[in-house]
Amino acid sequence: MREFAGQTALVTGGASGIGRGLVEAFLAEGMNVMIADIEADAREQTLGALSRFGGRVRAVACDVTRRESVAAARDAAIAAFGPVHVLCNNAGVGTGGRIDTVPPAAWEWLMGVNLMGVVHGLSEFVPHMKAHGAPAHIVNTGSMAGMNGFRGMGPYCASKAAVVSLSEALASELSDTAIGVSVLCPGSVNTVFYDSRRNAPANVPPPPPNSREGRALAEGRSLRIEHGISPAEVAARVLQGIRDGDLYVFTHPEMRSMIDDRHALLSAGFDKAAAFQAS
Repeated sequence: MREFAGQTALVTGGASGIGRGLVEAFLAEGMNVMIADIEADAREQTLGALSRFGGRVRAVACDVTRRESVAAARDAAIAAFGPVHVLCNNAGVGTGGRIDTVPPAAWEWLMGVNLMGVVHGLSEFVPHMKAHGAPAHIVNTGSMAGMNGFRGMGPYCASKAAVVSLSEALASELSDTAIGVSVLCPGSVNTVFYDSRRNAPANVPPPPPNSREGRALAEGRSLRIEHGISPAEVAARVLQGIRDGDLYVFTHPEMRSMIDDRHALLSAGFDKAAAFQAS
């Protein structure tokens, strides 16, 4: 997909952070955009800030953990603008802690948003995109945490690794259609992501400030401020990735060494298997 003007995008989690960066980038390209977000105040603030785009930007309440809510957001976008050409499954939350101490409710919340939110988006939008037949593109927001496991971030890493693998499978399944697929894997981005527990259910209490998870969240906020790139930079890479039909969209080239280290370990494992088979 190379032409954006006059087309329609829907962005989950589009009222803040990377999602808002994507919304602004699509609008600047002449697209119509439906913001799908669970936070009412953020939706209204973002719509107000983007009022210069007039009727080309709308917003709808959307809880990605509920498939019927995603379907309603799709229907709202179609009613407002017609067929949807770009879907960004971007809504995401974060929680950490040692894998053996994370409560079941936290796992359910994290997977419900980060993984099942993507699944619901694909279930509701892929048939729609196939039916209208025009060039289209799906962007699933993964993370560098989906490419490498990080200590103290096991649940988040697991959810994003699933998104990466799901995107790879989807790209293969849609290879004979007009629908492209990208998985966005950013490093640190200067957003309010590290405060995503503000939307957590009541049965997922915040970690004590002096706990390992509490310290990790504080460190994450500091890294975001000191080293995080802007959502606009991420969005620019996504636009390039859509135009070029890239499966993987990375934002932090300095993190390549982590991937190289993982590949070295994988290669060593295959070498040992070959040596074992030959012995």
